[in-house]
Amino acid sequence: MNVYSYPALISLMGGLLLAGLLATGCATEPAGMTMTADYVETVDWADPALGQAAIRTYGCGACHIIPGVAGATGTAGPPLDNFGQRAYIAGSLPNTPHNLTLWLQNPQAIEPGTAMPNLAVSRAEARDMAAYLYTVGELD
Repeated sequence: MNVYSYPALISLMGGLLLAGLLATGCATEPAGMTMTADYVETVDWADPALGQAAIRTYGCGACHIIPGVAGATGTAGPPLDNFGQRAYIAGSLPNTPHNLTLWLQNPQAIEPGTAMPNLAVSRAEARDMAAYLYTVGELD
């Protein structure tokens, strides 16, 4: 006699597979990401000063108020103060350095029809821009 029935064995295997998949996805944080006491993520592998310059070059201030960026007084998009303390990017994407980098590179792929335009930002520039945005504080 077999102790396990076929449906019970399938359920057990499926549960173990799901538990394994969840454990691998949540086991570690991505390289280059550090959580502070306030849960503000920083981008260790990028240069915030280059990001600030890229934000100026791409004209992000035409649509956003951005602390520390001269002339960044636009109101078409949200103000980008205290960005690292936000839970979401564009209202639905979890705020992580990886997600912010993807958003800056191609917002239309993440949220088709968003007012945020694709500006052909390179991956390196997007990382630097993300690093800068995680350093900005409150509006003056």
